[in-house]
Amino acid sequence: MNRVKINSDVELKDRLVAINRVTKVTKGGRTFTFAAIVVVGDGNGVIGWGLGKAGEVTAAIAKGVESAKKNLVKVPVVNGTIPHEKEMKFGGAQVFLKPAAAGTGMVAGGAMRAVLESVGIKDVLAKSKGSSNPHNLVKATILALSEMRDAYTVAHDRGISMEKVFRG
Repeated sequence: MNRVKINSDVELKDRLVAINRVTKVTKGGRTFTFAAIVVVGDGNGVIGWGLGKAGEVTAAIAKGVESAKKNLVKVPVVNGTIPHEKEMKFGGAQVFLKPAAAGTGMVAGGAMRAVLESVGIKDVLAKSKGSSNPHNLVKATILALSEMRDAYTVAHDRGISMEKVFRG
């Protein structure tokens, strides 16, 4: 994973993916707590996710945002889409991401849409297979995005300068 350290002056927008109400039954009655899964992104290739748990919904969301800011990853975005196809599995959730032509828009649902919009991808075809659990979908989507490499990165890893590629 390409973990990245972000300056505090970068504006990260948070997006709530799912809230889960958890009930604990004790001798004194029922206790309700909330778990919120949140993604943050700058809309320009940086994404992170976090899970917050608290007795109040707003406190759970705030904890989730703080957690998300601690594990940010850099994702290559090429002309508003992803560089290549990728299939990834996390737990029971399996995601498939495919680049799309400009103007196609985002064909993705639920938790995947929140992640892809936060990272700044505008044109993509995405399919979720298997489990629809938002926790695993978010993790699988971010894992797939973090393993993507653009042409410049591949060329650098192979020791090829991009000037040589364009000169022939």
